[in-house]
Amino acid sequence: MPSTPRTPQPVTPDPPYPAMNPLMTQSWLDLAFLHWAADPADVAPLLPDGTVPDTLDGVTYVGLVAFRMHRIGWFRLPGIPYLGTFPETNVRLYSRDAHGRRGVVFRSLDASRLIPVAVARTAFRLPYVWSRMTVRRDADTFTYTSSRRLPGPRGAHSRIVLRAGARIEAPSELEHFLTARWGMHSTLRGRTMYLPNAHPRWPLHRARLLECDESLVTAAGLPAPVGEPASVLYSPGVPVRFGRPARPEE
Repeated sequence: MPSTPRTPQPVTPDPPYPAMNPLMTQSWLDLAFLHWAADPADVAPLLPDGTVPDTLDGVTYVGLVAFRMHRIGWFRLPGIPYLGTFPETNVRLYSRDAHGRRGVVFRSLDASRLIPVAVARTAFRLPYVWSRMTVRRDADTFTYTSSRRLPGPRGAHSRIVLRAGARIEAPSELEHFLTARWGMHSTLRGRTMYLPNAHPRWPLHRARLLECDESLVTAAGLPAPVGEPASVLYSPGVPVRFGRPARPEE
């Protein structure tokens, strides 16, 4: 495992990249961000080679993020309306590589479309799983449900109900740390890769968690969350562009 980078990328609400020629486009809509504090020692063994847990004041976080994926597209082609549009819930960790680039690491990504799940697992080795899922809205209340189908474990599930509140005009340092992420670290063909992304500044809202019944975090190999989340946020969403991947040393 490499030493901690001397100059980490700053946590910034705006992407640190110029407008990129997109490899892939999509939109993330009606997001629920739930986060629990975690011990970096529990997270470190689950990260790709060449990365370390990203921390704020010595603490890292486990995120449970539910949303609607909308119109995945390639290059500058129009997004796909049906196969590229589906509910998704992911369990994610926070990482940093030798260049100080901050990113996310996905431990699981539940999605309701079988073909995109199969393509992501086969071509990109991402830990997508096929699940029964819904996202429902009733005024300012959102309900996200997920029940895992394949490849399991059977019984892994989540049910999140939250009420969205007022827009956050000045997000805190923690809120930026948890949401202003401009890339992901993953392993492809035995090599750790960094995939950059860019999107407008997050429109974040306060949110009240009304219900949370989930087993996705433990199914992802992490200790069960203890107590209430350290942060609960809602966002109506953003359009997203992904650039071409690079190795952490590049």
